[in-house]
Amino acid sequence: MGRWQPDATGRLQQAALELYAERGYEQTTVAEISERAGLTERTFFRHFADKREVLFRGSEELQQLIVDAVDGAPASATPIEAIAVGLQAAGAIFDPDRRPHSLTRQSVIDANPGLQERELIKLARLAAALADALRRRGVQDPAAGLTAETGIAVFRVAFEHWLRHDSDQHFEDSVREAIAELRTVAAS
Repeated sequence: MGRWQPDATGRLQQAALELYAERGYEQTTVAEISERAGLTERTFFRHFADKREVLFRGSEELQQLIVDAVDGAPASATPIEAIAVGLQAAGAIFDPDRRPHSLTRQSVIDANPGLQERELIKLARLAAALADALRRRGVQDPAAGLTAETGIAVFRVAFEHWLRHDSDQHFEDSVREAIAELRTVAAS
């Protein structure tokens, strides 16, 4: 086995995603993932708590990236503008080259209710973190919570558009379009 080759984490993630797409999440075992990656099961568990975490690794980093950008938004930004700055920062992760990976990942999640639940938990944590960031900016409740939840809706719409769009559109552009649509809807 090539267990001493570099990037074990990346190899395990790629192997898992391929197997989940081919066989389904439930039908794929850690042993199969490890074998495809050319690694041992023991190595798998050094990198991931379970096979679900292969799909959700990086969630904390994404959340921190977005929250840091909200914290760094101009002081003059309205709450929704600060959220937009945060969401646009996610473009550093969701670049056009990553679209095929993200599309496969989302297809796997969409096919499994347990993974859908995990995705919703991730988004709920992000909403709470965004609300806290807005409170640090002086936004009071219920406006902080409402704006954060609206930001999650914008994120979901922008992500879906970016994911399904067949061009080289950047995630930041999808966020801008979703914010513009939100403003149109709110004004009508």
